Amino acid sequence: MQSPTEKAILQTTTVPAYNGKDRNAFLFGFTPQAELWNGRLAMIGFIAYLLWDLAGYSVVRLLHIAP
Repeated sequence: MQSPTEKAILQTTTVPAYNGKDRNAFLFGFTPQAELWNGRLAMIGFIAYLLWDLAGYSVVRLLHIAP
């Protein structure tokens, strides 16, 4: 059985759903959930490109834009 203090801690750390919907749900259209997924995927793509560039491959060098 949980003490009243533990119960209060658990209740304050639980994040309520946004407008009654799960913010991590994948929904189609212009929704707050779509913006979260868009940002997450953009961050993954950005990091993937940085790692690819550090490995010695570069779109800029491949297209001969810079020396």
